[in-house]
Amino acid sequence: MPDAYLKIDCGAVVRNWRRLCEIHAPGAVAAVMKADGYGLGAAPIARALLAAGCRHFFVAQASEGEALRAALGAGPMIAVLAGGAGEGLTPVLNSLGDLRAHRGPAILHIDTGMSRLGLDAAELATLVAQPALLDGIEILYLMTHLAVADEPAHPLNAVQIARFEAACARLPAAPRSVANSSGIFLGPRFASDLARPGCALYGINPTPGRPNPMEPVLRMAARILQIREIPAGQSVGYGASWTAPRASRIATVSLGYADGFHRALGNKATGQVRGRTVPMAGRVSMDLLTFDVTDAPEARPGDQIELIHPGQDADALAAMAGTIGYEMLTALGRRFQREYLAA
Repeated sequence: MPDAYLKIDCGAVVRNWRRLCEIHAPGAVAAVMKADGYGLGAAPIARALLAAGCRHFFVAQASEGEALRAALGAGPMIAVLAGGAGEGLTPVLNSLGDLRAHRGPAILHIDTGMSRLGLDAAELATLVAQPALLDGIEILYLMTHLAVADEPAHPLNAVQIARFEAACARLPAAPRSVANSSGIFLGPRFASDLARPGCALYGINPTPGRPNPMEPVLRMAARILQIREIPAGQSVGYGASWTAPRASRIATVSLGYADGFHRALGNKATGQVRGRTVPMAGRVSMDLLTFDVTDAPEARPGDQIELIHPGQDADALAAMAGTIGYEMLTALGRRFQREYLAA
């Protein structure tokens, strides 16, 4: 039995992708696979998506693209959002310097308000004035990146799409790519030839404050190593931050911040063992967690306590830690035994 365990449902990822395709139709939908598929494993997930019909993939770095190309073989587009892209990869051009250095197919990124990568207003004006900068470049897509798509009422959304439309009107005609996960839910003006969802594929809610339209993808559990009985008034763990209010049973579990379980979850998170919800008792340490299983008398050493499950998804656990589901997933460490459920 593994000490710590992740079950990743590739079928759920595929169903999430198909759901996004329905919403974004008739435009195509890519899959953003950066950070090793948001921490869940890019290769097996991408293979499942490829088999389902996905033909566009995005990664952050060239090394990620090379690994994904090795996993998928020739055929689908694999675009690199930042940095150079080697053979078989499609670069996203983010500056005039990128334009001058590249020949061949590429995606041209226009910054409309994120103020990170992409051509800013001055660079765009230079490109419009010097169209020869595009000589030898085949623009596969013109793209932009939405900064606040998860806040539908934020005025920057309308500003960004207007800026992008104006920029596209000044450039050679090419297919467009606008929406990220949350952007797919902003309405028809934000639809384009290619959406680029990431978090929604992996079950993170792209519509915060509303019911999650995506299917859960991940279950996370860890093994109970030991259960001990302690008297009322006895403390547990580093800093003595939890004290037993009664005679208690404390389960020590093989998981910690070395596995990406945030230290901020100490005395906040809950787990589930044999169908019962149990609270954490004490701080998160590097390799161990402690839970009060007094009200789960059937719990035994060797049982698994689930930390991410349908009743407590990554978003819920992240909220307890004061962070976001993205960080919860991408922080997952290397010590988990991983099981991939086929699509």
